[in-house]
Amino acid sequence: MSVRMERKLAAIVAADVVGYSRLTGEDETGTINAVRSVQTDIIVPVITGLGGRLVKTMGDGFLMEFNSVVAAVEAAVEIQRQLSAGSHEDSVRGRITLRIGVHVGDVVTEGDDIFGKGVNIAARIEAMANPGGVGVSDDAHRQVRDRLALTWTDGGEHTVKNIARPVRIWHWSDEVARQAAPEPTQQNLPLPDKPSVAVLPFDNMSGDPEQEFFADGMTEDLITDLSKVSGLFVVARNSTFVFKGQSVDVPEIGRKLGVRHVVEGSVRKVGARVRINVQLIDASTGGHVWAERYDGALDDVFELQDDVCSKVVSVLSVRLTQAEQALISQVHTRNVDAYELYAQAKATPYPPIPKRIKAAAEMFAQVVELEPTFAGGYAGLSWMVGFGALWGHDDPVLLGRKAQDLADKAIAVDPNFGWAHTALAIALAVQHKMDDALVASRRSLELLPNDADAHAFHALLLSFAGNPEAAEELIDQAIRLNPQFTKGPYLNVRSQIRFLRSDFQGAIASHEENISRGGPVGPPAYCWAAASYKAVGLEDKARETVGELEARFPEFGLEGWNFLAVFPSSSGRDRVRKLMIEGGIPA
Repeated sequence: MSVRMERKLAAIVAADVVGYSRLTGEDETGTINAVRSVQTDIIVPVITGLGGRLVKTMGDGFLMEFNSVVAAVEAAVEIQRQLSAGSHEDSVRGRITLRIGVHVGDVVTEGDDIFGKGVNIAARIEAMANPGGVGVSDDAHRQVRDRLALTWTDGGEHTVKNIARPVRIWHWSDEVARQAAPEPTQQNLPLPDKPSVAVLPFDNMSGDPEQEFFADGMTEDLITDLSKVSGLFVVARNSTFVFKGQSVDVPEIGRKLGVRHVVEGSVRKVGARVRINVQLIDASTGGHVWAERYDGALDDVFELQDDVCSKVVSVLSVRLTQAEQALISQVHTRNVDAYELYAQAKATPYPPIPKRIKAAAEMFAQVVELEPTFAGGYAGLSWMVGFGALWGHDDPVLLGRKAQDLADKAIAVDPNFGWAHTALAIALAVQHKMDDALVASRRSLELLPNDADAHAFHALLLSFAGNPEAAEELIDQAIRLNPQFTKGPYLNVRSQIRFLRSDFQGAIASHEENISRGGPVGPPAYCWAAASYKAVGLEDKARETVGELEARFPEFGLEGWNFLAVFPSSSGRDRVRKLMIEGGIPA
């Protein structure tokens, strides 16, 4: 007797355990029991209380059905909140983190099971939800946005496998949920073996929101200038800007960033005048070490900034070399408008997805128009073109030449602009000039010995060049310099490096740490992960990873992928390609 199939409208909730393979690898029995406990103690009571039902479990996943999308979202949020409330437990269950996706649409029922397009969309959204958070479709969001007191973030449109039209996703998370995922690099960090400092975002005291980028630019430039001093350890911009607009506890920030001193400041720009207030704080005690106020004409703002940098270095008793003294006193541009736009553009391409890269490139082009003698605009354009050449499928040599021309222009304008040498290194690498690329990358490190991006890109190039051991030391240093940065590719680079060392378990650990922190996951990350899962025998996880790749990037394939072409060794390139194909990556 056949089972009758019916079609109906339903709210579908799909949930999945983050890092399930890693957890089972560490404690298989404990993890299975912990997931069952979460199902029994949290999921079933919550959904039953809100009128839903658990359709089925799928190892590390759950499929739920509701008659009301409001009830479905309420259940998803309540599950996350209850789960995160127990994340402090010293047990396997305390380490369980879920991703949850919600959609409302047509489903087909067959007995107690449901399937069809609505279920597929919910599953695709779940794969793109943040760990500890909830992702919902646009259809679901329209029905709950004015009925539930929740804050939503627009995640944009995504093309998903076997769905004709792009799906818009909205994300929910709260502070407790964000803390649910294990974040090893968020723990208190030990102090470096030399004077260390973090520069917090300067407050905009002008009363004009338009001046935010001026204040941010001041902070960015101070960090960059301090980063030129080899005798200092300086935390990167991305990690300190996490605290922008917050009421901060300096000792706590010092522990999180692993620094002895913190710089705070404010900027007030009124007409042609500017006032800068700066204080240096001992993070171990919260006490002030030094404070100063600088007043001057806007035309002299860069000299004032140089004074601030020199004073911080002096107070920390750091001896400058003659070259470093010249570097920190160099003014790269006096065009304040170009300077503000440059600071905005440099922060734009994270996470590095096409629309952000395009937006940043447009801003860098405007910087060039505003100030043709400022290297930052040319270096930024080169960087964006290099991104496309490195990770895309278009002609890498043609793009590499364009990126090289722009980087050469930046260096011709300002030979000491360190970032231009990083951009040049990428441009040379995609043209298969790896030796020259490494020379350029080392020059960037010489000019910016504390720059996290310079360390990360040099690590990437070293891994291509067949030296993954040295590359791993560099990427570890990049992460130490930028410990709070979750939108950048650092953990993905570490995963690649470990893969190339045949440390497949280590590659998986870095991949899953990146996912747990909400970091970017593009085609390269999925490729390394799927091949690594396959290499250690986790074939289900390999298939799941490939499924996510195909859902998010349906046009992706290894054929013509520039990333593989960068390997100077054909044997190395062939080995990587073979492992990826074995892992299920589309050729």
